[in-house]
Amino acid sequence: MIRYPVTIFLSAFLLFQVQPLIGKLILPWFGGTPAVWTACMLFFQILLLGGYSYAHLVTSRLPARPLAAVHGVLLLASLVFLPVQLGEGWKPTGEEIPLLQILGLLLATIGLPYFLLSTTGPLLQASFHRETGHTPYRLYALSNIGSLLALLTYPFVFEPQLTLRVQRLAWSGGYALFVALGLWSAVALLRFWQPAHTPEPDLAEPDAERPAASRILLWLALAACGSLMLLATTNQLCQEVTSVPFLWVLPLSLYLFTFIICFDHERWYHRSTFLVLLAVAVALAAYALVEGAGMGIYQQLAIYSLTLFVCCMVCHGELVLTKPAPRYATLFYLMVSAGGALGGVLVAVVAPLVFNGYWEYPLGLVATIGLAFLATLKHSEKKIIIPRSAWVVAGGVVLLVSLSVGLVLGRTAQIESTLAASRNFYGVLRVHRNSGYDRLEPRDRLLNGTIEHGTQFLDDDKRDWPTTYYGHDSGVGLAIEHHPRAAEGPLRIGVIGLGCGTLAAYGREGDTIRFYEINPEVIRISDEYFTYRKDSPAEIDVALGDARITLENELADGQGQQFDVLVIDAFSSDSIPMHLLTKEAVALYLEHLKPDGILCIHVSNHYLELESVVLGIVRELGWACVTIDTSGVESRGTNGATWVLVTRNWEFLGDPVVSQASRSTLPKTGPIVWTDDYGSLWQVMR
Repeated sequence: MIRYPVTIFLSAFLLFQVQPLIGKLILPWFGGTPAVWTACMLFFQILLLGGYSYAHLVTSRLPARPLAAVHGVLLLASLVFLPVQLGEGWKPTGEEIPLLQILGLLLATIGLPYFLLSTTGPLLQASFHRETGHTPYRLYALSNIGSLLALLTYPFVFEPQLTLRVQRLAWSGGYALFVALGLWSAVALLRFWQPAHTPEPDLAEPDAERPAASRILLWLALAACGSLMLLATTNQLCQEVTSVPFLWVLPLSLYLFTFIICFDHERWYHRSTFLVLLAVAVALAAYALVEGAGMGIYQQLAIYSLTLFVCCMVCHGELVLTKPAPRYATLFYLMVSAGGALGGVLVAVVAPLVFNGYWEYPLGLVATIGLAFLATLKHSEKKIIIPRSAWVVAGGVVLLVSLSVGLVLGRTAQIESTLAASRNFYGVLRVHRNSGYDRLEPRDRLLNGTIEHGTQFLDDDKRDWPTTYYGHDSGVGLAIEHHPRAAEGPLRIGVIGLGCGTLAAYGREGDTIRFYEINPEVIRISDEYFTYRKDSPAEIDVALGDARITLENELADGQGQQFDVLVIDAFSSDSIPMHLLTKEAVALYLEHLKPDGILCIHVSNHYLELESVVLGIVRELGWACVTIDTSGVESRGTNGATWVLVTRNWEFLGDPVVSQASRSTLPKTGPIVWTDDYGSLWQVMR
């Protein structure tokens, strides 16, 4: 009997260990955006649904021999996918639809292994029930423990200690062991499995009532709501910090933990208690949404994590209260899986098409409250009065609505000044117009998430001023205007991250400025609502696609750009793609510089201390660098910024203006070197 817990535990561990691993592998190919993880989760949920559908079909239709033969062949065939590695042919060029590209890449990389891992739990639980007559729900809890252990060990054990190559090989070895255990279980299955149409009389459960359609739909809705809250919470966190495994794993671990304790025993979910907690959690979440980036990262983590835990406890607790007899266990798991996939589709596919902001999170809170209210009413449908817990839920709805109205009223001026709002795979963009109220000069602002990514004055005399992080006294401003070549002739400037095109304001007749931008919406908005590029006398061009992949391809084609100045400023809200700050990435940038060129890296960030990463890499590569801090000047439209300038241009470094603006480049936290194979967010958390 040991084969049941061992195989189920290992399959669950591998199933969830590969999720952050494969997500981290493909993240650099798609700009490091949080939507990469959402797309990965959609793929995992769809394949999980496929695995549960397969398990439900074969356990209800096939006798032992065909089932064992089919599953055994699939297990052996899946070994072809080992070791796990990404095919270079799937690397995006910038013209693809990112979501479809990611789904295709994942299918070609781990499709069959992941599918078979997902079938193991329901298949072996059904086999266990037929062999012993005992309920298999404890095995489901064991499966969730394996999943949770895999998630918790990845950011704290595997990611900090092992390179990505070693992680890939270790997972592949674990999967080979799983295949061996799966074949053992398939052979053992032959001794006990009876044809589905002739179950043993003592296990047939003739009195087990088939679940009603309304009950099945409730399973689907509760599972979908839990999944929606999981992905919406992950998006909410990653858009403001950075898309890294820890911020993927934390919400997913909480989600799984609620599964574990709810399915362990019904006593862990006390409806009245959790409905009160739901009202409190929703109030805290609404407060965090209002505060936004003004709230510290640890406070945000605490509030959003608590809210997700309570919401998932409500969804999964109600699922457990309505679970069927073991005879219908595979149908139950199928609907739970279908609900999970539905939640993934709503967040990854529907929300970007329908909404121009991250509205799925507040809507998910409303949906959780509504489902809890309905479940409470259904539970009390034979009673004359509505129980007090239902009124608690209703009070939570009123509280949420009141807070939402307050939020809207508090931001009326901002909403009225919105010229454009757009959302796609890469994030949320808004253009706001300040028409001169609050004694500010009239201006248009581009926001990515909650962070300002560009400002342009509306006054004709000021519209060509470089603003925000790019003022004349900023690191990038000094690099362009005080480059020794600037006095001798035109400059060739590269910029990773377009924003509203502010740096085009530095362009002169004869200069060339080449922008690299992964988000086509940024290009459209900067053309439609800002005039920096149109007004610049320099020659301007924009390369669409991930900057690092584009630069690699240009170098491979013998088209080194020979930039005088190369600017790295590819932020998405306060989130920076980590793959643009690795040793290999910086080495690539330096190859595109002239011998006396200057690499400018913007390291301002609310939550991450990125300067030490750049300084550690520069030290390893043997280049010189200076750090330049500036404070904002409201009348000039500039913000405080920190830039690290990397160069071997000693004439530039000796310029009195540059040397006076520079400060010591000693790392604040000790030198840190991120590589493509290794990097940890814990090293730079403020």
